[in-house]
Amino acid sequence: MRMSYKSLQLLAFLTSDPNREHAGADMSRELGIVSGTLYPLLARMELEGLVSSRWEEGDPKDLGRPRRRFYRITGLGASAAARELAPLQMPPTGGLPA
Repeated sequence: MRMSYKSLQLLAFLTSDPNREHAGADMSRELGIVSGTLYPLLARMELEGLVSSRWEEGDPKDLGRPRRRFYRITGLGASAAARELAPLQMPPTGGLPA
C-alpha cells in the first residue's frame, strides 16, 4: 500500500494507543480528515491487514443513533507504522545529530 501523508497521519494516530478502538467519526474530527478520505483509507488499510474493525453492539433504536464502527491497529499495522514513520522522526531537541 502506498503511504500518503494522510495514511501516515492515521497510522501515527492509531499507534499512539494501539489497544484503544477509535470510531471513524472521532478520528475524522481529531485528525481533520474528511470522511470521504478517511473511510476509503480505512477500508484499504483493513484489506491490507493494517487495521481491524468491528461494529458497535446494540440496536440503533435503543442507542438513539446509528451504530458506530470501531477501528484498531493490528500487529502488522504497527510494524508497518514503525517502518514507515521511522524516517520521519525528528532529531531530539537540542539540534541535529553530530
